Amino acid sequence: MSESLQKVAGDKMRNILSAMTSNRFLGVLTGVLITAVIQSSSATTVMVVSFVNAGLLNLVQSVGVIMGANVGTTFTAWLISILGFKVKISAFALPLIGICFPLLFSKNNLRKSWGELVIGFALVFLGLDFLKDAVPDIKNNPEILAFLQTYADNGYWSTLLFMAIGTLLTIIIQSSSATMALTLVMCNNGWISFDLAAAMVLGENIGTTITANLAAMVGNVSAKRAARIHLLFNIIGVIWVLAIFPFFLKSIDKVMLSTSGHSPFNHVGSIPIALSIFHSVFNVMNVLLLVGLAPLFVKLATRMVKDTGEEEEFKLQHINIGTVSTSELGIIQGKKEIELYATRVNKMFKKVENLFDESKSKKVDKLWGKIEKYEQAHDALELDIAQYLGQLTEGELSDLGARRVHAMYKAISEIESISDSCFNVAKTLLRKRENKLIFSNEMQANIHHMFTLLQEAFDVMHNNLEKGYEQANLEKALAAEAGINKFRDKLKNEHLLALEKKSYHTLTGVIYNDIFSECEKLGDYIINVTEAIVEIDTK
Repeated sequence: MSESLQKVAGDKMRNILSAMTSNRFLGVLTGVLITAVIQSSSATTVMVVSFVNAGLLNLVQSVGVIMGANVGTTFTAWLISILGFKVKISAFALPLIGICFPLLFSKNNLRKSWGELVIGFALVFLGLDFLKDAVPDIKNNPEILAFLQTYADNGYWSTLLFMAIGTLLTIIIQSSSATMALTLVMCNNGWISFDLAAAMVLGENIGTTITANLAAMVGNVSAKRAARIHLLFNIIGVIWVLAIFPFFLKSIDKVMLSTSGHSPFNHVGSIPIALSIFHSVFNVMNVLLLVGLAPLFVKLATRMVKDTGEEEEFKLQHINIGTVSTSELGIIQGKKEIELYATRVNKMFKKVENLFDESKSKKVDKLWGKIEKYEQAHDALELDIAQYLGQLTEGELSDLGARRVHAMYKAISEIESISDSCFNVAKTLLRKRENKLIFSNEMQANIHHMFTLLQEAFDVMHNNLEKGYEQANLEKALAAEAGINKFRDKLKNEHLLALEKKSYHTLTGVIYNDIFSECEKLGDYIINVTEAIVEIDTK
């Protein structure tokens, strides 16, 4: 269901998040809606961490969405409480699956995704029904109840214990919504009392923060801080509720008595609704109490995760964050990483330019060392990005998403080839230096002009990568590449004439020819990046 929802509305969810402003209340609403739709606060917070990592949201903006995600996840409890235990929705599950199954074979991708969505929805309740029927019968298995009772009569320690159980279950299952469903089933079958179930719900709120924090481990400093904000928000919420826990439960009890006439403390049937009220009221109150403290959360997270100032020149910045269930949404992270990859290769090219102009041995050695480091790092980065794209293809992708990933594969291959060409030019420059060859002023001016043309092509490529798949300017890229080819042809003709006239030494001519010829190849790789992006709109 989660996969199909992302295919149906993945771009819309991405646009909502990326268009977030500093209005934290709008952020809360966004978090509520997205989590209610995709039925996973963990997925929402991982998305938020990913977008903070990608620079699409700042930390203050992320706070609202994270808080809203906690409220949105309460939708699961209400859905199960109202429908799962009252209406025999599982009776409609198989007919729904039967009706929508043919849609899976539709050539229309949107129709196919809607079929997957309805089938996924039906399977949720079919699975819930199986779960209810499969749990042991308490009447015939009193030892289960006795086992729970051993730990249920220790007062406040029991509350803390069951809160820890809720945390552990959520960490293992990696979904607070799934753990909530399990808690409701346990209550419905009389396994645990209302107060212990409420303690488990508090634990689930802490456990759900683990996913985002695990995801942020390989992210940048901002991503780690966003994950810590999620952890802080939920822990602080649990602390203040624990301080008034008995009074809070009594208030829920009064509400249930006045509305249904049954107390969740002595009537098992009323526990699911009472637990849903507890879950919702707790999360809504937590947001209302803490939403105004967003800047404080940012300060605390900043203190928790220090910016070490370590060089991250050759580390992935935007990817390896996210889960298999967010393949569509992960595309934007891949796009951002490829933009950064191209920027790094451009930096390498500028080092090559500097190497051409440098005459001091120490500086030449230093520049060559950096260029070598860039070359090795770029090979590794290509592999890492390719592996990430492979992970995306393991998840469910729309037809457009699949084409975009295919374009990304081609783009990173071409960018790595640009890096190889830069390295080849640098090696040729070292040969020039080792052989103590000197270029004439005209030859130097020509190479400088070729470098200028290449930088213009780089700028167009960067602009196209930044604009994305639907706004890439192929004409400008082709014009830049044509300028490089035209100038290369001019240099080649002049070079052949100079060799005939013996205007310069043969080895000097060979090195000179190797440099501008390799530069022309570099220009070919640059245009190929734009062509890979444009292919999406032409297929």
